[in-house]
Amino acid sequence: MTDSGRPSSTLTRSHLLGYIALCLIWGSTWLAIHIVVSDVPPLEAAAVRFLLAAFLLLALAAFQKRPWPKGESQWSAIVVLAITILAVPYGLIFWAEQYVTSSMTAVLFSAMPLVVALLTPLMTHRTVPRSAVFALVVAFASLLWLFYAELRVSPRALLGGSAVLVAVIVSSWSVVFAKNRLHEIDSVVATGLQFLFGAVALFWGTWALEARRHAVWTRPAIVAMVFLTVFGSCAAFVVYYWLLKRMQPYQLATTSLVVPVVAVLEGAFFREQIPLTMVIVIIIVLASVGTVLRAEAGAGSEEDFILLRGKTP
Repeated sequence: MTDSGRPSSTLTRSHLLGYIALCLIWGSTWLAIHIVVSDVPPLEAAAVRFLLAAFLLLALAAFQKRPWPKGESQWSAIVVLAITILAVPYGLIFWAEQYVTSSMTAVLFSAMPLVVALLTPLMTHRTVPRSAVFALVVAFASLLWLFYAELRVSPRALLGGSAVLVAVIVSSWSVVFAKNRLHEIDSVVATGLQFLFGAVALFWGTWALEARRHAVWTRPAIVAMVFLTVFGSCAAFVVYYWLLKRMQPYQLATTSLVVPVVAVLEGAFFREQIPLTMVIVIIIVLASVGTVLRAEAGAGSEEDFILLRGKTP
């Protein structure tokens, strides 16, 4: 952290390790979600995942006597984030994976850094480096190229893809919103409470929209749910909020570009060989992410930035 309280632009070894861990875990969650929703209604699956994660994190917080949120502003921020970063986006994603592949979901969600880069100056009045924006565009374009053959969608796949894009927009807004509102709140407590409130909202959705569907908890579904709960939720989100306090939002959002690469490699490991085109795209994506992580907002002259400022109040 800098003396002014802003995140430092210098990435330490611990930051890098946390970043890599997030990419590996979240790169595997897409396949796990796909396995779960094959047997369990999507909103119910997401609700169970977050309820279990909330129980584990809040139990840990109570055991370690971590501080709870104080004041209306901290509690309201947690409630807002529970809806906008968990309940709505993940409800849409779990639902969408009934109709689109896990790889396609991952590549569509990789648009998140672009949306965050657009929202950051509008919501925080901070510029995003031109090199970072260009790198993000190049990376996302290369991912679209990789999946071009799969973009010939059926009506259901198109609807599922649209749901993922809505989830991207809502999640991107939440990342920027959370940046300056969770600084004083313990990461474990904040994450556990968001999971709890998000689970309540999703269970309401289950009651309203999935009353006629019944879950079949097969062994693959249970194993996938355990992975999603322990690693995809508890471990990953705590690391995510820890990093969010120390990195710029658009930098941390580049995990959404690396995640599809991990998802592709994982699928290739189990199902098929990696073609040359995929290798080229992976190299482009990783190079682009490296550019974004090295970019420093606020350095250089005003001409070096894409200016997307909103009106200053």
